[in-house]
Amino acid sequence: MEQSEKIEVKTMDEKDYRLKKSMSKIKYKIMIMSGKGGVGKSTVAVNIATALAMRGYEVGILDADIHGPNIPKMMNIEDATIISEPDGLMPVLVPPHMKVMSMAFLLEDRDTPVVWRGPLKMSAIRQFLADVKWGELDFLIVDLPPGTGDEPLSIAQLIGDVDGAIVVTTPQDVALLDSRKTVTFSRALKVPVMGVVENMSGLICPHCHQTIDLFKTGGGERAAKEMEVPFLGRVPLDPQVVLGGDDGMPIVLKDKSNPASKAFEEMVERILAKIGKGD
Repeated sequence: MEQSEKIEVKTMDEKDYRLKKSMSKIKYKIMIMSGKGGVGKSTVAVNIATALAMRGYEVGILDADIHGPNIPKMMNIEDATIISEPDGLMPVLVPPHMKVMSMAFLLEDRDTPVVWRGPLKMSAIRQFLADVKWGELDFLIVDLPPGTGDEPLSIAQLIGDVDGAIVVTTPQDVALLDSRKTVTFSRALKVPVMGVVENMSGLICPHCHQTIDLFKTGGGERAAKEMEVPFLGRVPLDPQVVLGGDDGMPIVLKDKSNPASKAFEEMVERILAKIGKGD
């Protein structure tokens, strides 16, 4: 009997038990959100998770973007396969301290679209939370699709005790408008907003090393102040970050001296301080 069939014959009580048991082994659950697409949310998720793992924390990344799962590509594990065991699904291990689960691992063809309505997506997310053998984790970083639809709602309701949401935006007015909606959405679900990240905040010229404000700058910080939520920092627009994502090498791992890498490290320091694990 296949894993999907096993899930269907369980009672709701058994499903809830497996979910709670799995989540009880994870100390901190953090959702990475954005109001709109194209702001670099997955880049932020991967680099924060990698920076945490580099400090020795056990970290899981759940790619909850059912329709556009990009995490495997950004971590160079696209060709990994998921192993189904009698007691659950084994996530992909990224030594020494990371585990990854994504819809991308379950697709036979990378170009195959996932044409699912809400109930099917919620069922898949429940399985990723309850039936994946995450084990003991310090952090579960959940990379969500943009917007305030089925996936973030399902994650918040199924986990129940999400420790925080990180909202990613760019300095553009349109992105800031949508990020404010995301903050309001998180508050409505009683998910604490851990902070706002302003991504693509100025391009550092590789020749003169001056900052060029392609998409303005400072908007994320202003929005955070207006919404009375913390500001985690700004990440400059850097071609090396893009290349790192395409090559499956997060910038925090590729080049620790890079300004974007330093920005992510400072974010992680602030995140750890908020949960009482700072130096």
